[in-house]
Amino acid sequence: MFTPEMLESIKKVEATRAERMDHEPRRMTAEEKDSLLKAYHPDYRKDGFAEIKIGPNKGQKAPTELTGLLHSNSRILNEKIDLNKVDYDVDVLIIGGGGAGASAAIEAHEAGANVMIVTKLRIGDANTMMAEGGIQAADKENDSPVQHYLDAFGGGHFAARPELLKRLVMEAPDAIQWLNKLGVMFDKDENGRMVTTHGGGTSRKRMHACKDYSGAEIMRTLRDEVLNRKISVVEFTSAVELLKDEKGQVAGAILLNMETDDYMVAKAKTVIIATGGAGRLHYQNFPTSNHYGATADGLVLGYRAGAPLLYQDTIQYHPTGVAYPSQIFGALVTEKVRSLGAMLVNVDGEAFMHPLETRDVSAASIIRECSDRNKGVKTPIGSGVWLDTPMIEMIGGEGTIEKRIPAMLRMYMNYGIDMRKEPILVYPTLHYQNGGLEINGEGFTKAIDNLLVAGEAVGGIHGRNRLMGNSLLDIIVFGRNAGKVAAAKAKDVQIGTLSLQHVQEYAEELEKADIHTGMVSPQLLPHYARHER
Repeated sequence: MFTPEMLESIKKVEATRAERMDHEPRRMTAEEKDSLLKAYHPDYRKDGFAEIKIGPNKGQKAPTELTGLLHSNSRILNEKIDLNKVDYDVDVLIIGGGGAGASAAIEAHEAGANVMIVTKLRIGDANTMMAEGGIQAADKENDSPVQHYLDAFGGGHFAARPELLKRLVMEAPDAIQWLNKLGVMFDKDENGRMVTTHGGGTSRKRMHACKDYSGAEIMRTLRDEVLNRKISVVEFTSAVELLKDEKGQVAGAILLNMETDDYMVAKAKTVIIATGGAGRLHYQNFPTSNHYGATADGLVLGYRAGAPLLYQDTIQYHPTGVAYPSQIFGALVTEKVRSLGAMLVNVDGEAFMHPLETRDVSAASIIRECSDRNKGVKTPIGSGVWLDTPMIEMIGGEGTIEKRIPAMLRMYMNYGIDMRKEPILVYPTLHYQNGGLEINGEGFTKAIDNLLVAGEAVGGIHGRNRLMGNSLLDIIVFGRNAGKVAAAKAKDVQIGTLSLQHVQEYAEELEKADIHTGMVSPQLLPHYARHER
């Protein structure tokens, strides 16, 4: 599988392994990190961003690809849709069938609300399924939510909204117990005590995992609970526009059947946007670890309706995406691989950074090695650095990889690479949308009554960088909260006359600004979809 040049580099990795085992690289100072990020992290590349010309965030920057969607007209602008013909009428409409949407649905149903999930693929086709490493919670004797808060606040460059981060860390232990009671099979020792490990930027071992398919196991459990409760789930159906009434409050959504191209009207007293991330927009031409439907739909829907964005200019590039072989290019290599002892090493076998720096610092370090330092390992499809996985077995003993990260082992074995004996090649991959729609401490958007947001579509929970394990946590904490709050709010809501006036007003604003992209949004599917919409 490896080229002669790669094999020669592997010899250097093996030759330096013993020394590296005894001398772990030091952590960077705050000044060194700041300088590194400004020089090499994609968030600081001016050519990757464009100015937003209309709407609540006018004058701010966003990734060029997202700005293009915000500057595009609604796909239903010239469609004749009869708003008097209501196809669905519910208390709580949840847009998105991932972990946040499922958690919200379960809690709203528990509160007695009439709930419906609408998802453009299948329930569970979400970034939740792609998460591998684990979920954070400060529930051990030597830890506390305060320490969790400090780790996350610092890791996010002190930019997280305090009221959101406080909810995240304070409700984390309960979230773990809720999942455990639902049936999530967390890793436990012989006494039934949950096994926890470190993650990048954590000062305590608080990562709870299910081998290296944590997200898949959590999503399996949530999906089964939704289906067992017989909560309505409308699959292969996209929300393409929010509905409002004459009072300006959210009143439902226009849905598009992805198989028949028919539009439908869903009326609701409260709406929860849980549409996930944006990786399939491939910002700055990066590969992505995201699922096929991650095209920032919720950001576009909320923004066009008048909800502001927060930190839309910051994206997380996971430092360890697959750089080789090409068949799995961009796939996620969980941070857990490094927490178990694997070290990042350049072409000459040099460890160029501490293995558990935060993700933005790690990604910037790898990009620096492969660019200015010319220390990357050349591959037939680009370049990368080694993740020295045989170290895991040397530290933890034979069988550690198969026991702790079996899915990763199988993925590489499919292509003739045994990560127990050979290092693997990695490079940053587009992973997480740090920014999103702005919400208050209860989960409501600040501009539209009765509209909530949960999960990756939220901006502000993590600040300008997210620590490992806090995304699986936020979908549970904020998903559950949104479901409870939406169900309670729905009891007092009276919906008026359904309207799409905001869509027309947005089109007029685009025309006034002389913006004509020739596109429609939301995008719904990647640009390389077989049947592009």
